[in-house]
Amino acid sequence: MSRPVIIGLTGSIGMGKSTVAEMFERAGTPVFDADAVVRAMQGPQGELLPAIEAAFPGTTGPGGLDRDLVGRLVFADKDALARLETIVHPAVARKREAFLIEHAGAPIVVFDIPLLFEKGGHKQVDRVVVVSAPADIQRDRVLARPGMTEEKFAHILSLQVPDSEKRAKADHVLDTGTTLAETEAQVRALIALLSAETDQKNSR
Repeated sequence: MSRPVIIGLTGSIGMGKSTVAEMFERAGTPVFDADAVVRAMQGPQGELLPAIEAAFPGTTGPGGLDRDLVGRLVFADKDALARLETIVHPAVARKREAFLIEHAGAPIVVFDIPLLFEKGGHKQVDRVVVVSAPADIQRDRVLARPGMTEEKFAHILSLQVPDSEKRAKADHVLDTGTTLAETEAQVRALIALLSAETDQKNSR
């Protein structure tokens, strides 16, 4: 029985991964957005709130998780971060499995996963697609975000596999340092390529 080709979509902060994920969706490719799933599970009445509250008392309320507070707690504390991840990651994995079952008939699906290499997720996908832009463009995009500082940017980069290494490990690299139209053309060309490969494989 055939199953979808699973694309692992990733890229460092500010590289345009979310924009590219939207382009895949517009082209009709189902996208599993790990960040969006986590936000929902940590939002009002979210299923992860009891476990997070038990591990980090005072961090949840009627509005869901206080992301800023938790962010400060785990910012420079690897043990606290690991504790949070043992709550979040298994729950995300269950949602991902349900997503795959729901879209079992699609030729291609996308897993939008920010820390694909860092957490070993690249081993669970068929193709790795990395979005990348020149460092100066990345920097400008990130520092334009509300509340972003040089220190935060440097800390986030320190937790991520360098862009050059991601590109070296990728099966496909999408250039987001160009216009949106040109990036979208790259996305559609990649979908056409992978769809053709899937059709060929399934016809054998």
